[in-house]
Amino acid sequence: MTGHRVLHAVVLLSGGLDSATTLAIARSEGYLCHALSVGYGQRHAAELAAAARIAAELGAVEHRTMHVDLAGVGGSALTDVGIAVPEEPSGGIPVTYVPARNTLLLALALGWAEVLDAGDIFIGVNAVDYSGYPDCRPEFVDAFGNLAQLATRRGIEGRPTRIRAPLLQLSKAEIIRAGLALGVDYALTVSCYQADESGAACGRCDACRIRRAGFDAAGIADPTSYRYDAHPFAGR
Repeated sequence: MTGHRVLHAVVLLSGGLDSATTLAIARSEGYLCHALSVGYGQRHAAELAAAARIAAELGAVEHRTMHVDLAGVGGSALTDVGIAVPEEPSGGIPVTYVPARNTLLLALALGWAEVLDAGDIFIGVNAVDYSGYPDCRPEFVDAFGNLAQLATRRGIEGRPTRIRAPLLQLSKAEIIRAGLALGVDYALTVSCYQADESGAACGRCDACRIRRAGFDAAGIADPTSYRYDAHPFAGR
């Protein structure tokens, strides 16, 4: 009898909508998923509690939270409370961009994948409905895949760990529909850049606007919990 090959994957899990969907996709493909969250000094730390809920709900075999000090680097509204989170759309790369965040997150995931002998890393970056971050583009994903091949034991042995970005070319509405089909409970997720300690969203930042527009486009009720008595999008 031929033995069944067990597939292990590290899944970066922020606690938001996209990463929850990515974990559900990896599970649906038969992977044993090791979920990795990173506390990097983000002001919206409620997403880490959301990540723990999602990992349990979606059947990750393990969930770890690692820490890096990107607040020490600064330069982003997500790590520096002295920089306001924009509440109106802006052109160019917004101040919510965290320098080198996805590079560092993937590096941590790559190290853990080597220890686990995992053949795949899943990341929920998206280049369609997103805020214009340079480390959410296909070129970045491809470049990090090349690094993984060059800089690891698995790569030298001819079996490099793959970087999987299944949401890369999907709209937010398509992501939501895919996640619902796989049983994702989006009420568990936190996307807001300035969510309060309970995870309630501001309804005004880029992440809230993009999330809300995705649910509207999908024709699905938005389960997000908002901080305000009146819905922040009313009349807009």
